[in-house]
Amino acid sequence: MSAIEPSLLSRLSALRAEIVGIDQQVPLLDGSTRPYVNLDNAASTPAFRGVQERVNQLLAWYSSIHRGTGYKSQVSSRAYDRAREIVAEFVGADPQADCVIFGKNTTEATNTLAGVFPWQPGDVVVTTVMEHHSDDLPWRARARVEHAAVDPDGELDLEDLQRKLDLHAGRVRLVAVTGASNVTGFMPPIHEIAGMAHRAGALILVDCAQLAPHRAIDMGPHGSPGHLDFVCISGHKLYAPFGGGALVGPRAFFAQNPPDHRGGGTIEVVTLDEVHWAEPPERNEAGSPNVVGAVALAASLRILTGVGMQAVAAHEQELTTYILEKLNRIPGVRVFGSSDPARVEDRLGVISFALEGLPHARVAAILGFEAGIGVRDGCFCAHPYILTLLDVRGQEYEDFKREVIHHDRRRVPGLVRVSFGCYNTTGEVDYLVEWLERIRAGKYSGDYLQDPASGAYYPRGYQPETLAQSFDL
Repeated sequence: MSAIEPSLLSRLSALRAEIVGIDQQVPLLDGSTRPYVNLDNAASTPAFRGVQERVNQLLAWYSSIHRGTGYKSQVSSRAYDRAREIVAEFVGADPQADCVIFGKNTTEATNTLAGVFPWQPGDVVVTTVMEHHSDDLPWRARARVEHAAVDPDGELDLEDLQRKLDLHAGRVRLVAVTGASNVTGFMPPIHEIAGMAHRAGALILVDCAQLAPHRAIDMGPHGSPGHLDFVCISGHKLYAPFGGGALVGPRAFFAQNPPDHRGGGTIEVVTLDEVHWAEPPERNEAGSPNVVGAVALAASLRILTGVGMQAVAAHEQELTTYILEKLNRIPGVRVFGSSDPARVEDRLGVISFALEGLPHARVAAILGFEAGIGVRDGCFCAHPYILTLLDVRGQEYEDFKREVIHHDRRRVPGLVRVSFGCYNTTGEVDYLVEWLERIRAGKYSGDYLQDPASGAYYPRGYQPETLAQSFDL
């Protein structure tokens, strides 16, 4: 019995029909076809039909924005500006104090913030071992980076985070933390961490790329201890894969600092001797903006808001409970992170696991080629976290590193990852579990060969050129 209110459940169920390509047939190794089962939503989600339709409507009106005097320019400008308002509403930003800076994704957002932050020698950024590379590498180029540890299950060690803050008291300028892990689904207590950051005199950035599609976000009022100073989101994880993302933060902060990217649209006045920058957010959006991406992102957020993020969360918690109960009964399957079905309120529907005796890349290949199931395998752009979870260190680490540097990825450590979207079903979980049991029993037909350069497995005789029969430019 679903715990979701019937009216919300009805709207949520309708979302499955709103997924572009939900019934797309894919070829299998045995020559048959079947509808694709997408369990790789943590990487990218498909588009909502409503987003596709809104984009198609906009294209008829698309034109340059803000400086064009024509009617289409005015329509496009209004759509772009309205998209800012919708993003701000979705993350609980203050429309007066905060601004929305559009970009490609959260990777660009964190790099934008790193580029405009007024760093001083000796500055420290405290982040965590859990982070996606996009919330780690940008800071390394600008400041000293300290990584708070995780416990053996992979949850953030808040005591170690506080130790890092205390150790570098007076020098910590920014705390950068994920809103939800793309490996284990764990959700750090971001508002509690915000309070810790502010007491240390630092600002906080929350990478909400993984969190935003699954939970409501509220930056909170300025001045409150738990206020989130900066958040960033990606459209390609929010059912709007049109190249739009956003960085949201204090307007005054961006007004005090020159932009990282400079060019058209970022200025008020330029002479041969002087530059007067525009006010934010325009000063931080150099060049012609991605109006289509911004409108697509806003359209998706309106769809999710209409359904209700509480309903989205409840549905995905039910799926997560269901799959963990199933996986816990398969001999040889080890879930990394929490495998406790009673703890789904503390995590997202992102489940990473290993199947004893089988390389992660081979399991993923069999699921793709023989079952038509899309999953992810590897390190998920979170190498330090995966290496910690798998306890890869010492000589084992040195050997794997040396091989990868020489373009041999056959022994790259990693896991298989299943990740839910708002449209996935228990029936798809059953189908996945059926195939995991078949793989464990060796009941698959392909003879799989590994490509040393990529580490991926392909069935013998596989010809990538055949993909052109499905889609080609």
